[in-house]
Amino acid sequence: MNYVFTKHALEQMELRKIPKSIVEKILANPGQIKNEERKKVYQSIVEKGNYLIRIFVNHKKNPKVIVTVYKTSKISKYYECKI
Repeated sequence: MNYVFTKHALEQMELRKIPKSIVEKILANPGQIKNEERKKVYQSIVEKGNYLIRIFVNHKKNPKVIVTVYKTSKISKYYECKI
């Protein structure tokens, strides 16, 4: 797939120590894709099941735009499958 990163997304990835390679891996093979507020959220559980990485993507643009990326330990709040 073809994506571009916003400046904000790249800054947040650096701040949160999320490598671009992990983001690209999740985009290619997400654990789950959810629709939220006009964006799709690609997400996967990482780091031995301790964190969920969420990638917010604007699919209405071409190429698709990665708006922001973050990781959370509140997996059950966002992930809808059994862990």
